[in-house]
Amino acid sequence: MKQHTVTDSPYGPLTLVAEDGVLCGLYMTDQRHRPPEETFGAPDDSPFAEAQEQLAAYFAGDLKDFTLDLRLNGTPFQRSVWDQLRKIPYGETRTYGELADALGNPAASRAVGLANGRNPIGIIVPCHRVIGASGSLTGYGGGLERKQRLLDLERGSALF
Repeated sequence: MKQHTVTDSPYGPLTLVAEDGVLCGLYMTDQRHRPPEETFGAPDDSPFAEAQEQLAAYFAGDLKDFTLDLRLNGTPFQRSVWDQLRKIPYGETRTYGELADALGNPAASRAVGLANGRNPIGIIVPCHRVIGASGSLTGYGGGLERKQRLLDLERGSALF
């Protein structure tokens, strides 16, 4: 059974989705690849208290590592990419090529990029920490401005 809630953040409203009480989605307004609202389940705040507390601490600069149980629904390859995203330390970035190398498939940087773009739990699974080979900001489902602001937050230079 799915449930959802909408919580405010410095990056706009965030829709949190849980399946059987486990977080399986975090979506921004106007996010690319955002599932249709009718797939989010009934509105219910009860399964989200810990996620909301950790997100608030993250946005305040007081939390660097999320400790939430997550249900990452995707293909085995997508889940392997999302597992690599979770290994990128707070305040650091990796390129798509570096992630492909870490997966043992250096030629898969394009596939890594596609999987990164389908990350169902933005921010907590930090797809914003992935940049282009040249060091430039490239694609982000929540928009490049949000990506830059999240990176600035983690580098201690966020302006709200």
